[in-house]
Amino acid sequence: MESGIGSVRDWLTGLQQRITAACGAIDGRPFRADAWQKDPGESLQGDGVTMILEGGQVFERAGCGFSHVRGPKLPPSATQHRPELVGAAFEAMGVSLVFHPRNPHVPTVHMNVRMLAALPANGAPVYWFGGGMDLTPYYGVEEDAVHFHRTCRDALAPFGDDKYPRFKAWCDDYFFLKHRNEARGVGGVFFDDYFEQGFERSFALLQAVGDALLPAYVPILERRKDAAYGERERAWQLLRRGRYVEFNLVWDRGTHFGLQSGGRTESILMSMPPHASWAYQQQPEPGSPEAALLSRFLPRREWV
Repeated sequence: MESGIGSVRDWLTGLQQRITAACGAIDGRPFRADAWQKDPGESLQGDGVTMILEGGQVFERAGCGFSHVRGPKLPPSATQHRPELVGAAFEAMGVSLVFHPRNPHVPTVHMNVRMLAALPANGAPVYWFGGGMDLTPYYGVEEDAVHFHRTCRDALAPFGDDKYPRFKAWCDDYFFLKHRNEARGVGGVFFDDYFEQGFERSFALLQAVGDALLPAYVPILERRKDAAYGERERAWQLLRRGRYVEFNLVWDRGTHFGLQSGGRTESILMSMPPHASWAYQQQPEPGSPEAALLSRFLPRREWV
């Protein structure tokens, strides 16, 4: 399966390049590449490239990271649903991105596509794929949410009619702030521990999801990036970004996996927005666009 792992790495690094080139062209500023390698002697070995754009015209902060790491023991976040693999060595690689736009009318987008191989001391390697993408608007727009979900649905259609509804529901369940009883955004698709169609077909599904990011997000970005906004919209954007931070630090398994396994902290936390805010029991005015986000867009619903 070494050749298969090599194919996954080649596709992941190519995906990172395609996405950052396209979005850097929209912003007018290229992403900066920060290549890294774990020092010899550390328990976690591996390498990666963090692509980052900060202070752009369109993106206030946009990070897209590739990593490929190996370790002697799977962290707890990876074995909570696989107790038989506790203590196994592992190899993991993936591309993860979070784009925080400058304009509050442009949603934040997140995508992650990854492969993990568990290497038990007594037994054959166990492979699985995971990932997905989701959209977090600050101001709800029906057209945008429908487009994003339709693109996700169409990307998964060749792999079975059950995949989009199943992965959409999984996304709604996963990207949920339990301590606030509130969704992070309007969702998308999410899957994990996926190998039910075998290596090649499961990898093809991963590719379909990753390749759908640009057609799902760029039309929304182009429509909204030049919309007028003022201090009110900016204040709401920062408050909602605070919710994003809460989810990533409290609930996100990917963040926990990276920190628990001794990953590169700077790359793991590139998903954090450059500015965010919190306020005590602040509620939007009834009937306002801000209130509409909470009442019409964040509650779970079918978009397509």
